[in-house]
Amino acid sequence: MHDFCFTIPYGSILVLGGLIGYAKKGSLVSLAGGSGAGLLLVLAGYLSLQSFKKKQNSRFAFILETVTAIILTYVMGQRYMETSKIMPAGIVAAISAFMTAFYVYKVTTGGNHFPANSAKAD
Repeated sequence: MHDFCFTIPYGSILVLGGLIGYAKKGSLVSLAGGSGAGLLLVLAGYLSLQSFKKKQNSRFAFILETVTAIILTYVMGQRYMETSKIMPAGIVAAISAFMTAFYVYKVTTGGNHFPANSAKAD
């Protein structure tokens, strides 16, 4: 599975969560944090997708995805430990921990792998 297949939806969910937090509670922290991190991830996913189309890996995208997920895991994990609130801190911390593990796996296995060109027999 390619990183951008998870990164773009992950970032989109964070943007949506930031917008919902702002709409429901007027929280500028939710808006800035969720939307900011989400947009960074969508950008990283887009860069990775564009590199994949050229049969390359984007080192910058991998670094941006991994660092963002690590920071979100730490920050939202701390918030969950302080408040014991599953939503949003526990959910975001859990998803971010999963994504961190996924990104570390992708980095250690050499990034996105490209399908071999196969000749079709007619």
